[in-house]
Amino acid sequence: MSLEIIPTKVPFSDGSSTIELDAFCFIPELGKEVKTVSIFTHGFTSHKGSLLNWSLRLAEEGVAGILFDLPGHYLGCFTELKSFESFTRNCTQLFPNAFKALKQKVPSIDETETKLILGGHSLGALLSLKAIEDPSFKSFHSLQAICVGLGFPPKGVTHIFDTPFYKSTLLIRGQLVSPSIHPDKMFPWIKEEKENLKVSNQNIFLLTGEDDFVVGKDGAERLKEKLEDLGNHVDLEKPAKLAHHLPENAAPHIKKWLKDKGLFN
Repeated sequence: MSLEIIPTKVPFSDGSSTIELDAFCFIPELGKEVKTVSIFTHGFTSHKGSLLNWSLRLAEEGVAGILFDLPGHYLGCFTELKSFESFTRNCTQLFPNAFKALKQKVPSIDETETKLILGGHSLGALLSLKAIEDPSFKSFHSLQAICVGLGFPPKGVTHIFDTPFYKSTLLIRGQLVSPSIHPDKMFPWIKEEKENLKVSNQNIFLLTGEDDFVVGKDGAERLKEKLEDLGNHVDLEKPAKLAHHLPENAAPHIKKWLKDKGLFN
């Protein structure tokens, strides 16, 4: 199978100006009808390269996709954000904007005949859940969300975020993002957004490793319960080895789940 990776840009508006974010489009075979599309983004302080395997493995099955960097993340495209509010207020538009950028490369995509996969790792997973109900996606033939490394923090024990070791790593991680989205601001917002999720009537795949100490022992199970209470259909898989800092290793699990669901072309 021929595969073309095309660099492109995804616009992000902070309310008064527009930032151009770096992205890659994955085109399985130019000229061939596209029936499934994926849109992915990475976790906090990371970059699109951490999910490269996801898009590549799906492109092997004929899925066209786009993988984009989040604004304010220095390991990706080096961009600054004017304010924390500019990120939280406009972040859900990144997925629709990414689809528009992909469609410019594959204009033959017909939403009414196309299956759409939104997803990401950690923060990217949360953003995909916030974006899946965007009105611009309502016309798609089917929708799926893939959320890797996402869950609620454990109850009754010291979470890794509260350990001296993890706090020391934030001295470094905080310098890998724009000051406006420093961990001191982002982590409370992420926690609140997970608690206040309103997504309903969607198909969602939660994937987290037994060794993912950020999600914790039952964090994914409790998120699954909340999402199901909201009326979603949720599948949960917990492989023994899928550490939070190695999201690229999720690729074969994602590919198998999608294949089992009959979502490939």
